[in-house]
Amino acid sequence: PISVLITAGPTHEPIDPVRYLSNRSSGKMGYALAEAAVRRGAKVVLVSGPTALQPPPAAETVFVQTAQKMRTAVLDRWEQATFIIMAAAVADYHVAQISEQKIKRGGPLTLQLESNPDILADLGSLREASGKSSPVLIGFAAETENLLDNARGKLTRKRVDAIVVNDVSLAGIGFDSDRNEVTIITATDV
Repeated sequence: PISVLITAGPTHEPIDPVRYLSNRSSGKMGYALAEAAVRRGAKVVLVSGPTALQPPPAAETVFVQTAQKMRTAVLDRWEQATFIIMAAAVADYHVAQISEQKIKRGGPLTLQLESNPDILADLGSLREASGKSSPVLIGFAAETENLLDNARGKLTRKRVDAIVVNDVSLAGIGFDSDRNEVTIITATDV
């Protein structure tokens, strides 16, 4: 059977024991894709960041919190996949120094942020280095401006087969919605 690896939800990057950096992703897109793939008979591995959603019972689900944990889960499984759909909204940054204790309120606070790994770009590089054309790599781009140009750039830089781009600044679609409106960019569209 076809094997589909899907990422979903946000990641939570700790600041201290009670706070984290994240984004508005609900995970609905990734979970819906996992459900659709299961219904079509695929063997599905769902790597999920923190959400309130219930995964499809037939999917193997790996729950993670951080971008680094998601990266590890994906890279441990990527070679077995026929398709990889990176629908998760992985946090772009993590805090350089996580406080071991709760940070108390008391004036301005500056956090030093460092870039998280780019899991999709890592997959594109690994696939290219393997000399194989599989798995098929599909990424997502939540954008607020220059949607098509940004998606085309992402497609090329990350060496993937398709980018699903949506305008998250539009009300009623995208984040926390059961509706979405996307454009799919492939190499023939660049």
